[in-house]
Amino acid sequence: MRRLFVTGIGTDIGKTVVSAILSEALEADYWKPIQCGELENSDSMCVQSWINNKKSVVHQEAYRLKGFMSPHAAAKLENIEIDLNSIELPDTTNTLIIEGAGGLMVPINDETLILDLIVHLDAEVIVVSENYLGSINHSLLTLEILKSRGIQVAGIIFNGDKNEDTESVILEYSGVKLLGHINREETINSEVISRYAAQFVNL
Repeated sequence: MRRLFVTGIGTDIGKTVVSAILSEALEADYWKPIQCGELENSDSMCVQSWINNKKSVVHQEAYRLKGFMSPHAAAKLENIEIDLNSIELPDTTNTLIIEGAGGLMVPINDETLILDLIVHLDAEVIVVSENYLGSINHSLLTLEILKSRGIQVAGIIFNGDKNEDTESVILEYSGVKLLGHINREETINSEVISRYAAQFVNL
């Protein structure tokens, strides 16, 4: 089973939309191990409503936490400690798209980070970047941390307004593969997801 972990250079960077596009493109399963907040309209629910193919399965989260905050803080509000070893891969032989919570250095508990979850799941990483003041620094730091831990990076996807100068600097300094570009859409629906999915069918 191929495991692709979608992480971002920050919060609200487009990971869920990218995850849905990749799930549709590859007819892959989708899994978000830790959901914080928005339990009535979770990322899993959004992805389920956006994908059209009949093969993808959306798997149940390992942790569903009410607080819209980092996993360690949301868990503390409910007197829960997230146990990394309790997060087990779903039972599937299909390609699996795994969506993280926030960025790499977001705490899961007092000892482990999302970065440790990636290692635990033995997944390749796809980094989602967006152009804003500081995004070069955040992108290169994210990619450098992954490199330092020996984690395989499948590539980077740029989300939002295109900035060729910023993107070329990130690609040149990091040496990672450009997988594609996604515009910020006013509305996300299954038609939009399918349109972008065509870019990634050969990933």
